[in-house]
Amino acid sequence: MGRVSFGAAVHLILTGELPAPPVAGLMDAILVASIDHGATPPSALAARTVASTGASLSASVAAGIMSINRHHGGAIEDCARQLKAIADRATSESISMDEAATRTLAIMRERGERMSGFGHRVHTKDPRTARLFKLAREAGVDGAHIKAARAVEKCFADAKKPLPINVDGAIGAVLADLGMNPAAFNGIFMIARTPGLVAHVIEEQTREKPMRRIDPVNHGYDGPASRSILDEAPNTKIQAPGKLQ
Repeated sequence: MGRVSFGAAVHLILTGELPAPPVAGLMDAILVASIDHGATPPSALAARTVASTGASLSASVAAGIMSINRHHGGAIEDCARQLKAIADRATSESISMDEAATRTLAIMRERGERMSGFGHRVHTKDPRTARLFKLAREAGVDGAHIKAARAVEKCFADAKKPLPINVDGAIGAVLADLGMNPAAFNGIFMIARTPGLVAHVIEEQTREKPMRRIDPVNHGYDGPASRSILDEAPNTKIQAPGKLQ
């Protein structure tokens, strides 16, 4: 307590090893990246729906957590395993990572399978991915999974079907390159998302009418106005978002 960050403690409890400070910072960034994605994800909708019935905070948050499964949050683990298969192919067949990605995606296409962790409904280039990969490089983490992710992104671009690495894919690649067990990745997403679910439940029960019909895309922002917050670099400021409708 007071000596290591929460991200470092999560790494310790899941791996048995206390990470070096740069890796601890990387773990913190991963947890922050997934803390909340607004009112539209299934976990937020589930938590708010149960909260609207008058259920307890624990029951409402639990409903949100129980909605985190293969199709919600599961892309982190799925992507990590798929990237490992590409890296393993490059090694076993003595080919480049780009060629391994091309061959693997072709086989997946024939089988009707989807590459997890790529594409986004809003971003053509996910800014969270760039940030995580930057922090990973600074922490000395740039292994086979990250390289495989870049190869997959290049393969999509070469095929003129650009699909950017999204935040789930970036997290899966980074965690895998840290040597963590993919079986824990969905759990790491749950750990990260819990504070966001708590906030959704409290807002639902203090600001909304009980038993309302919740439309996850019909919402607005009425919090603090646009303001500047300090970035990690001294004397550098970034602009926080203003009101959203």
